[in-house]
Amino acid sequence: MKLLKPILFSLAVFVFANARSQVVYVTEWKSEANLKIYVTDSQADADVVVYKSEWKSEAGDEGIWYFTEWKSEADKVIYFTEWRSEADLTICYTTYKSEAGKRK
Repeated sequence: MKLLKPILFSLAVFVFANARSQVVYVTEWKSEANLKIYVTDSQADADVVVYKSEWKSEAGDEGIWYFTEWKSEADKVIYFTEWRSEADLTICYTTYKSEAGKRK
């Protein structure tokens, strides 16, 4: 049972980081989310560096996310947590598209 949590975490990171389309919906309910996300200011501490795209068509590349207002069009439903220990994935935002992508 102790191995189940790290295995599930690794699987979630792998699936999310390698997904072709990265259209995400932010929920206010932890129980509704596919992933719990913690935001850090340091790229060195992040699992993924995220560039927020204004265009849904750009969301196919790794680390380029399009935030939708509609849950039905999202590939992933995420919840932002205040606690790193509770997160499935740690991200850092960037203003440069070229910096986006998986770091660890």
